[in-house]
Amino acid sequence: MVRARYIGMTAAVLLAVAGASPGVAVARPQQPPAVGASTATDGGQLPPGWRIAAGRSAPQLEWRSDRPVPMGDARVEFRTAEGLLGVPKPGEDGHTFRLPLDAGRTGGLNGLQAWAGGRRLDARDGVPAASAARPPAPLPANAVDPGRPGAYRTKTGEYSLRSVRLPGFAKPVEMRAVVVAPVGAPGRRPLALFLHGRHYTCYRGSGNVSGEWPCPAGTKPVPSHRGYLRDQKLLASQGYVTVSVSANGVNGQDWAAEDGGAQARSSLVRLHLARWADWAEHPGTAPQVVRDAPRADLSKVLLVGHSRGGEGVDRAALDSLYAPPAGQDGYHGPVRWKIRGTVLIGPTVFGQNPVPDVPSVTILPGCDGDVSDLQGEVYVDGTRGVGEGTALHSAVYVIGANHNFFNSEWTPGRSAAPAEDDFYDDARHPDPVCGKRAATRLSADQQHRAGSTYIAAAARLFLAGDDRVRPLLDGSGKRAPSADPARVLSHAVGARRDGGFLPDGGVSVTGGKLCDAVDPRPARACLGQGTKGTSPHFARWETDREAGRHAIALHWTRAGAPVRVSAGRPVSLSGAKALALRLFVPPNSRGARLDVSLTDASGHRATLGRVRADGLPGSERTASYWAREVRVPLTAATRAGLDLKSVKSLTLTPRSGSGRAWLMDAWGWRAGTPAVRASALPRVDIGRATVDEGDSGVRTYHVPVQVTGQGSGRVRVYAVDPATGTVKDRLVTVRPGGHDIDVPVTVKGNTRYGSDVSYDVFAKAVRGAVVGSYRGGITVHDDDPAPAMTVTPVAGRVAEGKSLRWRLSLSEAVDVDMSAMFTVVPADGPELSTKDVPAGWLRDTAGAKPDPERRLSAVDGLYLWVDIPAGRRVADVTVPTVKDRVTEPAESVRFQQIDPQTGRPRDGGLVLSGSVTNAS
Repeated sequence: MVRARYIGMTAAVLLAVAGASPGVAVARPQQPPAVGASTATDGGQLPPGWRIAAGRSAPQLEWRSDRPVPMGDARVEFRTAEGLLGVPKPGEDGHTFRLPLDAGRTGGLNGLQAWAGGRRLDARDGVPAASAARPPAPLPANAVDPGRPGAYRTKTGEYSLRSVRLPGFAKPVEMRAVVVAPVGAPGRRPLALFLHGRHYTCYRGSGNVSGEWPCPAGTKPVPSHRGYLRDQKLLASQGYVTVSVSANGVNGQDWAAEDGGAQARSSLVRLHLARWADWAEHPGTAPQVVRDAPRADLSKVLLVGHSRGGEGVDRAALDSLYAPPAGQDGYHGPVRWKIRGTVLIGPTVFGQNPVPDVPSVTILPGCDGDVSDLQGEVYVDGTRGVGEGTALHSAVYVIGANHNFFNSEWTPGRSAAPAEDDFYDDARHPDPVCGKRAATRLSADQQHRAGSTYIAAAARLFLAGDDRVRPLLDGSGKRAPSADPARVLSHAVGARRDGGFLPDGGVSVTGGKLCDAVDPRPARACLGQGTKGTSPHFARWETDREAGRHAIALHWTRAGAPVRVSAGRPVSLSGAKALALRLFVPPNSRGARLDVSLTDASGHRATLGRVRADGLPGSERTASYWAREVRVPLTAATRAGLDLKSVKSLTLTPRSGSGRAWLMDAWGWRAGTPAVRASALPRVDIGRATVDEGDSGVRTYHVPVQVTGQGSGRVRVYAVDPATGTVKDRLVTVRPGGHDIDVPVTVKGNTRYGSDVSYDVFAKAVRGAVVGSYRGGITVHDDDPAPAMTVTPVAGRVAEGKSLRWRLSLSEAVDVDMSAMFTVVPADGPELSTKDVPAGWLRDTAGAKPDPERRLSAVDGLYLWVDIPAGRRVADVTVPTVKDRVTEPAESVRFQQIDPQTGRPRDGGLVLSGSVTNAS
């Protein structure tokens, strides 16, 4: 028997819902009541805020936040204890997120959680430590300050071209941009292109924003592309032509894109670059603002991307070196430009496959409240060993910066549309690091000035080739005074770093632990349970347990306990001037001291020197377990006669009483920025195919994979079992045109109605290869018609005190749960009232009270939800009544099936009608 339930407390995880016709038979009410504890299929309770609701084609798992969730760049994810459940669709109300359920998720919904950017959304942040954090001491000033304006006046203008169609997007995307150029600069000038991130697309007045596209009548597009004018003007004054492009058309449609819109943003960037290439050759065809600017030098292009724009420009750099599949790409012309570098500001990296052979600077905001796990660190860590290694990949950690204020159009008081501080702070318990009054928190002006300075540093290094600014970016410990009072730290890999000790490269550890960067098991994970805060180096990917990502964890309780890291093969540090280590200690800790020693293959040992490691300012809401670069000269090793061409091990010996530390890697370092060599690599793109289940027989399908380019390389491939949610991985060597990545999917046909099932596959480059479209698979479409559902009264007329009962029957059993939802409607004649049903039932079913007495059809939120479990054909639904002493005529009640398209009673739908007489 299935009893009626309050819609905010629905009881079963539904896989498909049908009424008199295929599809969903219920719809979410316009104003949902307060959400209580819903029941999962395995008998557990769904947490507060979660419920099962109806969708247009399948039931949906719904989470509603009690406070607005702004339209940001981090991807909202639903997770369980078993891992990623899926990426939900955001509702227009800013509070609600919905994920269609499929046959792969019949249970295991206990422990539901909503996450975005490494931050849990459905749980209140804990109270941070009360002690205020101290900013680190300022670094010495660099010899060259790129934040100082140049000698040129600037001129600003805009262009708007015909909108374009991008694959997978139903609506055209705008081709609009703002240009800031130097006045009077001779010759062709390097080009810097800016791409903003995912933000609201449309607004009306001071408080009405949305993510729609195109913008409805009466609203205006949010001018996010104008938010970098300060950065553009600084660069233009220094002689660069700059353009910032609008991407609202992508933002309004990317929620359904498997890659979060990265390929669409790449296409948009390259469509603009193609126009600039045309205009450079044929100036007379250019818009006026471009004709008034110096001609752009397309052989020197810097791409600057904010948030999802960061992932977009990284993909554009990849696509400019290794052509993407034509069917996925919106640009089909030749590459007539050269990307010399990228700047990625608080970027997302859903694919975790950064382009290895294009230099990059990744700005990590220490108080990022959107992409709060600072996953952009992967643009540094994820390039190690993949390509030639000549490209510098830098991470710049800006203490006290949030996500939004790098863009003035996302900054309150400066923006045309409504804007907000993305770091949400509780005034009663202000965060000691990122609270608005914290000593470490930057103002909007201070933050934007720091961002402009480091964008200009990247332009000067990557486009102008001025190596004097490199110490600002490569961990050399220098500062740009123009960015003061911001405390900005950096580290890097690549360039002139060689002979590294990499935890991912076959090392062994004694005295410490080779720990897993992404693993839920405390004994194996790098950060233990109860850790306050997170690490950008350990940002989670598609799976909660990832092979091939490690660090070295040190934990000592006395001075002098060594930790030895031994390479599988001796490494060469020949020609290096220093050993550079990327090392971090717990936030807010100070004074960890370690001696650094090397041992060569012959057993000779030399102590290089002592390093000190201090933690970043951090709270439990920050990602502040971030490695600072420390260097020790190799002169002691040379004096001791150590063979630097054959170094076997690195030893770290703590000299402070107790502590913890984590080593990300160690490299032989020397000054300079080498010319970048782009490898000729194979490119892997995972596709997705949808196939029909069929009525009989067994068919095997293969996940579509395309390998292009040159040479061979290795990638790690992950496949998800939809029945269990478990993930298996394997290392694969790929060659262009080959079929080395073979993921077969066996489909057994039948004639029983069921749900679509998705077999997901994703891949990550390991060595000598690149990955573009990192995610795909096979979606098996169930092509069987839904069974007919009918209603039979079992007890349609009863005496008061008895229960009305109806039986729902299917014409045949099916492989998924089936449901129907009914809403109370007026009945003919006298009706049952709130006094005629048990008060407890009324409370549980509709969240209502019997007083004041009113007809049941006047009770808001009174719904009956009926579930027929998979494999069964019938289920009953009841409405209990109470016996009273009042003499009254027979009273009726009527429930009508809901139309899932409108949320209202459906014409011709199923009806539950009954009447109650006086007790005899």
